[in-house]
Amino acid sequence: MSFRNKAPELREITKISLHEPIRHQLDNGIPLYEVHMGTQALLKLDIIFFAGRWYESHPLVARATALLLKEGTQQKSSAEIAEIVDFYGGSLKTGGNLDTATLSLFCLNKHFDKLLTLVHEILTKPVFPQKELDNYTRTAKMNLEIEQTKNDIVAYREVTAAMYGDNHPYGYNSTAADYDRLKREDLVNHFHQNYHAGNCQIILSGKTSETQVQRINGLLGNKFPLGEKRSITHVPTPYPNKKIKLTIPNSVQTAIRIGRVLPSRKHPDYFGLLLLNTLLGGYFGSRLMSNIREDKGYTYGIYSTIDNMLSGNYFYIATETGSEVTAPALEEIYKELKRLREEPASSEELEKLRNYLLGTLLTSMDGPFNIARLVKTLVLENLNPSFFQDFIQAIKTIQPKDLQALAQKYLQEEDLYEILVS
Repeated sequence: MSFRNKAPELREITKISLHEPIRHQLDNGIPLYEVHMGTQALLKLDIIFFAGRWYESHPLVARATALLLKEGTQQKSSAEIAEIVDFYGGSLKTGGNLDTATLSLFCLNKHFDKLLTLVHEILTKPVFPQKELDNYTRTAKMNLEIEQTKNDIVAYREVTAAMYGDNHPYGYNSTAADYDRLKREDLVNHFHQNYHAGNCQIILSGKTSETQVQRINGLLGNKFPLGEKRSITHVPTPYPNKKIKLTIPNSVQTAIRIGRVLPSRKHPDYFGLLLLNTLLGGYFGSRLMSNIREDKGYTYGIYSTIDNMLSGNYFYIATETGSEVTAPALEEIYKELKRLREEPASSEELEKLRNYLLGTLLTSMDGPFNIARLVKTLVLENLNPSFFQDFIQAIKTIQPKDLQALAQKYLQEEDLYEILVS
């Protein structure tokens, strides 16, 4: 056995190419994106609907509909569906977020036909059994009760509500009363309004073949309800008060959330904001981590992030500290924001940031299922096919003065919401 005694040569990442998906159109108009990659006989099918919170008529209906979609059809119970999936060694998941709902099937190629038939049945003949809805609401209310005792979760709920408003789909927070008001007919109506061909995108990834595409077209392209995508507008009503303090009994820590709404991925500032966020708190070597965790020891962890939705993004800083060091931790956070506004980053710091982001992006393009996630971003947000190559160019060319200008534009203290939960 031989061992390496010399480190491998470091090479500059000069180009990252996104594997180009093959675009098909089913007979009923549904676009299907085929990511043909990999050597293992595995497939992943993502069927995505614009059916998230943005499109619901009552709070929590979108999430409940997505989660209960596979809990029974006109022919099969939830237990029978689970048994079939297990028998063929597959994985079938449903879920919803703020904008979309997705059914994901993962299986061996040889069992794809049988499991696709089951998927078609789930998407055309769900019944949303009252018993399953009762179980779901009971469990969700118990989980909510526990979550409302956790500082970090309460702080996150409050910062999104502050930025968008209590009645906005990106801002409202679930309550026990909302779960009590869920009715089976609301789920049925949401399903019929949103789960149809006009509202659907499909991504097939793995060791794909023309036969599988034809099979999908036979079921989902010809035996699937038609419809048109709904156009819905929601206007944010942010809180006028930007500094909010909440108290949880017997708490010994303070959860801090500081954030604001940002432009969408299509905005010309978006790439720069991603780099700025990473520099501030987006990786372990960030300024917030180096100062507040490593140097001051005020917290075990601190980070900043940008959450992306189809109709906008938001940025926030998050940490939990001992109550006795909350004030100095806040002072240091604002010092770091001021430093970004007043001092350009060093060339050495920016080079380290470039290498980290390029390496992360390279990892995100490893394998068919990772590629499928990136394709999903492109198609759902109708982004330019060159989006990721443009991002690489931005990473390579952005200058310290550019990041400083963005900090001055977006990270002024008076524009930020500050939530403290202790």
